Amino acid sequence: MRSVSTLVVAVLIFGATAWLRAQQPQPKPGPEHEHFKQLEGTWDATIHEPNGTTKGMAEWKVGLGGLWLLEHFKGEVGGASFEGYGATTWDPAKKKYAGVWVDSMSTSPLITEGTYDKGKKLMVATANAPGPDGKMMKMTMRSQMMDNDNVVFTMSMPGPDGKDMDMKITYKRRAK
Repeated sequence: MRSVSTLVVAVLIFGATAWLRAQQPQPKPGPEHEHFKQLEGTWDATIHEPNGTTKGMAEWKVGLGGLWLLEHFKGEVGGASFEGYGATTWDPAKKKYAGVWVDSMSTSPLITEGTYDKGKKLMVATANAPGPDGKMMKMTMRSQMMDNDNVVFTMSMPGPDGKDMDMKITYKRRAK
C-alpha cells in the first residue's frame, strides 16, 4: 500500500512540475547556440593514442528546440569498442556552456562546464571525474573548428607521474 501512495505522490509532483513549466515562457536559442549549427553532420574521426591511431565516427545535430548540440560517437579506444553520447547547451544562469557525456567505458556521467571563443572557434570545458585510482581529477577539453570541415579535440588530465596525459581526436566532415 505504501508503494502505491509513493507512486501517486510522485505522479502528482511530476504533473505539477510539468504544469508549472508549461506556464513559463519557452526558452529560445540565442546567439550562444549559433555555433552548434556549424557542427551538424557526420564526421570521420581519427583517435590519436600513444600506441597508434584508430578510427571512429561522430554524428552531431542540433535538437530539443535548437537548445542542445547532441553527439553520438562510435569507434575504438585502447583496443576496445567504444560508444558515447554527449549533449551541450548554454546555461544562462551560469553564463557558461554546460554538457554531459556518457559512454561505454564509464558508469558515471561526465559533467562539463566551459566557454566559447567565437573568434578562435574554440570551446574550452573542464570537468572533474574519477581517475583510474578512483580519486577525482580535473580534465580539460578543447574543441577547435579549424575550418568548415575539420575539428581538433584534445583532452588533458594528470597522469600517474603527475605530468599531463593528452588524448587527441581529429574530425573530418564527410561529404554530403
